[in-house]
Formats: sequence, C-alpha cells, structure tokens
Amino acid sequence: IRMVTQPPELVKDGDVVIGGIFSFRTDKYIFSALFYHRSLNLREFKFAQTLIFAINEINTNPEMLPNVKLGYKIYDNCGTMDILRAALALVSGLKGEISDNNCTESETVHAILGHSGSAPTIAFEQVVARFQIPVISHFATCACLSNRKEYPTFFRTIPSDYYQSRALAKLVKYFGWTWIGAIAVDNEYGLSGIAAFIQAAKELGVCIEYSEAFLSTDPPDSLQRIIEMIKRSTSQVIMAFMSHREIMLLANELYKQNVTGLQWVGSDAWITDPSLADSEGYSILVGSLGFVVSNAKIPGLGEHLRRLHPSQFPNSQFVKDFWEYTFACSLNETANAHRKPCSGSESLNNVQSYFTDVSDLRFIYNVYKSVYAVAHALHNLITCDERNGPFYNESCADTKNIEPWQVLQYLKTVNFTTEEGERVYFDSNGDSPARYELVNLQMTNKGTMEGLTVGIYDASLPDSQFIMNNKVPVSVCSKSCLPGTSKVLQKGRPVCCFDCIPCPADSVHCMKCPLEFWSNKQRDACIPKLIEFLAYDEILGTLLALLSFLGVFLTLLITIVFHCHKETPIVRANNSELSFLLLFSLTLCFLCSLTFIGRPSEWSCMLRHTAFGITFVLCISCVLGKTMVVLMAFRASLPGSNVMKWFGPTQQRLSVLAFTLVQFAICILWLTINPPFPFENLLLFQDKIILECNLGSALGFWAVLGYIGLLAVLCFALAFLARKLPDNFNEAKLITFSMLIFCAVWVTFIPAYVSSPGKFTVAVEIFAILASSYGLLFCLFLPKCYIILFRPERNTKRHIMGKTSNSDVRY
Repeated sequence: IRMVTQPPELVKDGDVVIGGIFSFRTDKYIFSALFYHRSLNLREFKFAQTLIFAINEINTNPEMLPNVKLGYKIYDNCGTMDILRAALALVSGLKGEISDNNCTESETVHAILGHSGSAPTIAFEQVVARFQIPVISHFATCACLSNRKEYPTFFRTIPSDYYQSRALAKLVKYFGWTWIGAIAVDNEYGLSGIAAFIQAAKELGVCIEYSEAFLSTDPPDSLQRIIEMIKRSTSQVIMAFMSHREIMLLANELYKQNVTGLQWVGSDAWITDPSLADSEGYSILVGSLGFVVSNAKIPGLGEHLRRLHPSQFPNSQFVKDFWEYTFACSLNETANAHRKPCSGSESLNNVQSYFTDVSDLRFIYNVYKSVYAVAHALHNLITCDERNGPFYNESCADTKNIEPWQVLQYLKTVNFTTEEGERVYFDSNGDSPARYELVNLQMTNKGTMEGLTVGIYDASLPDSQFIMNNKVPVSVCSKSCLPGTSKVLQKGRPVCCFDCIPCPADSVHCMKCPLEFWSNKQRDACIPKLIEFLAYDEILGTLLALLSFLGVFLTLLITIVFHCHKETPIVRANNSELSFLLLFSLTLCFLCSLTFIGRPSEWSCMLRHTAFGITFVLCISCVLGKTMVVLMAFRASLPGSNVMKWFGPTQQRLSVLAFTLVQFAICILWLTINPPFPFENLLLFQDKIILECNLGSALGFWAVLGYIGLLAVLCFALAFLARKLPDNFNEAKLITFSMLIFCAVWVTFIPAYVSSPGKFTVAVEIFAILASSYGLLFCLFLPKCYIILFRPERNTKRHIMGKTSNSDVRY
C-alpha cells in the first residue's frame, strides 16, 4: 500500500507549525490584470506572504512565545477536492511516502489559516474538525459557518454576511431613512442577504416600500419592471444587495431613462468594484454608501514583499513562475527558450505591481490578525499558571508536546489589541466583531470610482456604534411630528406614513415638551424657554449696581472727611476707632450687594449670603459698641463711678470681634452642612427658566438673618434707653433712628422676599441691603459731617458736653 503526499509550496520548520491553504493559481479573470493575470492569483500569494511576514515578526519578538519558534506549511491548491487533499495532508502531517515497510514522522499542524472561499472552507472544515484542529479564515463570510454544531473549530477575522445585513439596517436607521426600497440579485447570496436586511430593518422601525430581485441573465422585461417600480415609488433610498453585474445593468438603464436623485446603499460585493466606472450609468452610483472591511497599515510588510527572491523558496514552483512572469525572463534556460535568461540582478524594488502595493490591505490585514490570534493563544498556553489552568484539575498544557485541541481551547478566549488599536477576539460562534468602514463612492481625477471613508461602524462599541463625519440625504415617508402634535396613520399605508395634527388641550397621547421648553400658542412646536436672572446689562441690575457704587463712594468720602478732622471732638466722641471700623463695614455692605447681580454660580451663591451676613453683623456690632460707649460714658460721669475702666477701647474691640465670630461660625456650619447652590427653576413660569441660588439649608439662611435681627433689636433697645441723656450732642438719638429704619426695612423685607417672583426676589434682597446701609450711613454720619463742614463753631468740647454737664469724659 503506498500513498504519495503532495509537498507544501512554502515551508519552514518550527517548534509549532501553522498550516495555510491558498489558491495561487486560477483560470479566472476578474476585474483586471492587476488582481489576476493568466493563472497567477497574486492576491492569494500576497495572503501567504503576509502569513510568513507575521510569523517572522513574532519569531523576532522577545516578548512573544519565548523559546518557541513558529514554522509554517503553506499549500497551493485550486478546486474543492485539491483543497480538501491539502487539508488532509496538514492534518496527517506526513513528510514523505507511506508504505508497509516505510513510515515517516508525523508533523500535524496546530492551526490552519484559510481558505479565502466559503465553499472550500465548508468542505474541509468538517473533516479537520474531527481532529480538533482550529481553522481561521480571513475571507470566508458565509453565515452558515457560524453554526457551532457543524463547524466547531472554525474561526474568522472577517465579519459574517449576517452582520453586514444587520449593519446595513442599522445604517439606514442611523440616518433616519424610514422609507426605502430594496433590490437584490436573484441567487442565494442576494436573497439571503436582503432577507436578513429586511428583517433587521423592520425590527428597527424601517418601512420597506418594495422588494424586488433579478439576475443579469433574466429577460429585459424583468429589468424594465423594476425600473418602473423605482419611477413610481416615493422612497429616495434604495438598498442594493447584488453583484457588480446587476448593479451596472440597473444603473445603465436608469441613466438612459434619466432617473436621478436616488441614494444607493450597497453590499460589499459591488460597492468598491473598480469596474463600475466603466459602465455608462456610473454617474447614477456616485454618492453611494456601503460597508467594506476596515483598512489598516502593516509596518514592514512592503519591504518584506519587495525582498522576495526565488532563492528563499528553492522548492517552490509558483515563486519561480511568479518571478519569470514579473521580469519576463527564464530562470532555467532550457525550460523556456522564448524568454531571455534571468540575469540574477532582478529585484522587486524596481517594479510597480499589485504584489508590492501595500496601500490597500483590507483583507490582507485579516491574515495578519489571524496569525497573531494563534500566536497569542500559544503564548497564553505556554505562560499558563499551574494553579489556574483551563484543563482538568486546573492543569496546564505540556509545553514540550502541544496538541492542536489545546490551542483550540486557548483560541476561544484569545483577546488582544493590535498596534492599530483594533481589539481582536472571537465570540461563541468563532466570529469576529463586526467592524466596517463606511465608504462613499466618488469619481477620482483618474476617472475611476473610489470609496472615500466617511464613517466607521463598530458593533463592539457599547453606545453609538457609528462614528460619522459626513451628512447624507434624508428619506422618510413622513417627517417626525413636532412636540405638541400627534400622529394619525394614513389609511392603507405603512406605519411610517402618517399625518401630524395639533394636540387637543386634554390629549394624553401627545408629547409633552421637555422641562427646558414650552409649547407655543398653536401647540405645534416646543420653544426653548428664556433664561432669566438679574443681570448687569438690564435696567434694574444697572440701577442697583449704580446705587451700590454710589454708597461706596459716599462712604469713602465721609471716611476722608473724618480722617481729615480726626482730632476734633465730634470725631473723637464715642470712640473714633469704632467710627472708622463702622465706615469700613458699611463699604463692605454696599459691595456685597454686587454679588447678588449676574448669573448665579457655585461660588457666587455661597459668597452672596455669607458675605452679607458677616458684613452686616460687623456693622451692627460697631453700632452696638458705640451705643454701649454712650451709656457707659454717662455712668462714668456720675460721682464715684469708675465703670469706664471696664469698657475701654480694648473691651470695645473684643466685643465687636466676639459678636462677629458668632456669625462667622454660623456661616461655616451652613456652608459645611448644606451650602447654597445654583438652581434652574423650571416650574415658576411657563415660558422662562429662572436661574437662582437655592438656599441649601433654609435653617442656615434664617439663622444668619435672625442673628442680625437679634443684634439690631438689642442695639435699638440700648439706644432708646440712652436717647435722653443730657449731652448737647447725644449720638444715641441718631443710633435709635438708624436702628428704627434698619428694623423697619428688614421686617418689611421678609414678606416681600417670600412673595416676589423670579429675579425680583434677588432685587428685593439687594434693595433691603442698600436701604439699611444708606439708613445707617446717613443717620449716623451725615449730621456729624454737617457740623464738621458747615458749623465748625459747634465742633468743640465745651459745646458737645453742654452747660449742664461738668464731667471729665475722655474722648
């Protein structure tokens, strides 16, 4: 018994061997000589060289597969039966011949890469699966290969046709095209693809106006029937799941009948076909959209391809044939006398060919990823942690005797990211995530059709799976109803066709406007609400700001007057130091009102209330101190009284500090526990959004106001007791009147604050601050300024003490 095995076309020994099955030779002539010429399939040979390049790159990488060298056995076969024989040779791993008396060592491969076609892959995968050898394809897209029961060891780095159909449906939905037509080629590819598309489209709420199919070999009236259907239809988008032959026939006929203005969405079978530009009606297809496998770059691959030489593979007949064809020479003079002998100086660096062109690596990159998927699986296998292995009793594989079924187990869980940033993994069916480039067909300056990338679709993304950079036309049966209107379906038409009628006032089916919008009087649109707050550039805000600055100016003016006459009796009376501190605090009171004007922010909301509370307490504390000085001074003038030594300047400063620190502590607690914050009041007005400061803790706000009120009432009471003291100039009368104004303003403020709407709440608070500040400033300091500037004869110690008092009060 003797069986002679076919030797591989390209081979290299290694500790772990990866098999490859490609079809370097074919009798087909597709597209142009750029891809296929005579019997040389350069794209398939390029796939094989990419496999070799990736293996060499991994072998020279010290971080991948330490102490393990990868080898390869690549078969070149054409036809399903020959491909099946190559697969059996890879499974058996036989080096030479087998006979009863002569056996050779078996070298079974650990994984097989290929084939490019779905039919050959289906044929040999079921056989290979019995030996638990993983098969990874870079081009077989048949959805049937996802059946894990029939193809348990199959993986692929290209998305299934099933995902393309669903991705096209999502594309249509993404652009809001809810009213479309569908045309397919009348064969298994077109009918299964368009059926999956229609099912997914309907699930997403897209309506199909019509669905037709035809073949390029059908009678002419079949095509004319579809043309008439397109002309009668109202949809502006057509999904075409067909080959380049059918789409060119359809485009030519539409061009002849001047049917334009359609948006085409195409499957990958024709969307990037360069022969489209050769058709008469190519202009009809300009602007078409469709998915293709993502392009990528493989650094170093171009140099690897250009370094190819027959001496690298002396036993490969195909490399010799490729070399002789490329350079039109003969490596063996006796073999082809019609060609000149090769000189030996030929180099691929000096020629331009499809084989060395690396500008478009869409499918070649899938081969590259396939090799790295096997390499990562092997790397995980040899670096396995003995206590956490995937096999029986959490054991790991024997790295000196790796079995294909062990590689298969690790390949199921492989997960890595390429240098291009693409994540590579396989789902439970062995499929890669659906990741496509969305291309838009455009004419180039060279007169060819080229697919320009306008977006990306990645099914692995959790949220928006489309990343777009261009706008496209709209195709809907009826435009979406505006908020405030309701849908009424059109009789006898699909659910995508409807009319919009204004919502009745009591309708429960109409859409409510979002809180940031309000419905207009016609209830047919949602209008953004106006944003309102007390701003500097409006009349009220400007007026209040001017009053604030005027108060600051008058306070500074009075301070200057007092400073220039600080040695006079009227300034020295009742502690001049408290007078200057009071003027400083009044300046702060006027300035803090400015924090209430402008767009509320986190900092302004916290600052406006705390600054107001602290500055007013400082102000009232100074007034309280001055009131107590008046009372103590009168008691000190009584015979035998030494009370002033207990309430001298130091004690006055400490009292002011103590009163202010209490308010400071209240504010700190407020800001720590629940501080004020900016707030959008959406409910106060129907057509406005009021930007205001939420108090956070209402208790904190009223505690601040309550403490100010407590000090004001205490100050008023003491001043009232001292109003009839016998001095000619008794400041207690002025303090009494100022506190009366202060209390009246803030008692009035509370109901006005609670009842004022919107920005007027803030205006009321500013008015209360300014009114009480002006009241203190005018009542306490205006009479003194009048005497200083206009009645200097009354600014004497004798006049201030009066004839009825002979006390020696210190000023």
